[in-house]
Amino acid sequence: MTSATFLLPAAARFGAQRWQLDIVRALGRADRTTAAPGRRPQLARHVALPEGGWPLAALSRQVDVGDADAPGSAWLRADPAWLRPDINGVRLMGHGDTLGLVQADVDALLPVLQPVFAEAGFVLDAPAPSRWYLRLPRETALPAFVDPADALGTDLAEHDDGGAQARRWRVLANEAQILLHTHPWNAARNAAGRPPVNALWFWGGGPLPDASTVPRGAQARVLTDDATLRALAAIATEVEPLPSALPALRDALLIDLGGLRDLRQLQADWLRPALAALAGGRLDALVLDDEDGQVLTLRRWHRLRVWRRPYVPATAARP
Repeated sequence: MTSATFLLPAAARFGAQRWQLDIVRALGRADRTTAAPGRRPQLARHVALPEGGWPLAALSRQVDVGDADAPGSAWLRADPAWLRPDINGVRLMGHGDTLGLVQADVDALLPVLQPVFAEAGFVLDAPAPSRWYLRLPRETALPAFVDPADALGTDLAEHDDGGAQARRWRVLANEAQILLHTHPWNAARNAAGRPPVNALWFWGGGPLPDASTVPRGAQARVLTDDATLRALAAIATEVEPLPSALPALRDALLIDLGGLRDLRQLQADWLRPALAALAGGRLDALVLDDEDGQVLTLRRWHRLRVWRRPYVPATAARP
């Protein structure tokens, strides 16, 4: 069976851009279901996850470096972050890729932090400027850290964990913040109009799962430029970079379009060719799953549902 599943952003990401009438007529003929909103639930609907959760640090480390299976090791992301105090507390304003980091940032900031974590028995390194890692003994107990994407823009107090395990990591985080806050490199970043790197955000901890215990997902190939999805899918599925338009259709494709913000591009380069392939019999099923939790499934025979009204995502502009 040849199928294509598009992962789409929330409709609000397209602002006041308009849907084309032929597209919304086709969408109106689809089977519609409602699922949990948000990026993480969206990914969980389509990617076979390791039993017990999302050890994204180990999974992304394996993609970045290939050494996450080192005996006796677990991994924790310690990504560079920007915290900003306001009248109500302290908020996470940016992390990782959103800070526009380059290797020079790593070279300036990482060496002052490494001794702090070495004293605690951990190894801190940064194989990519936006993805920093702590290597931990496998038996290290970790609290339930919050993904930075879920915490962005929120007050840190909303995610405070008062447990004993969390207290140890708060101490380490505070030491890192002190060193980063006073570092002259951040003064230079501020002077250049770039956000500071004044904190580390811990998340995604755990050992690398045994690939033999992770079931293959329903898709034969995953096309994405997103580091999180790439790490999740690579353990059990073929992963390729996202092309500029719909590729040749074969097997089952999961196509991650969550980063698109141009609705015209989505319709011209992806939706319209996919609908044409569906009508021409080159595609058996087309699934559109957006971050709002709306899942549309289109099959070739659905074109006979001419009585159905056009469907436009609720928060998007109408044609």
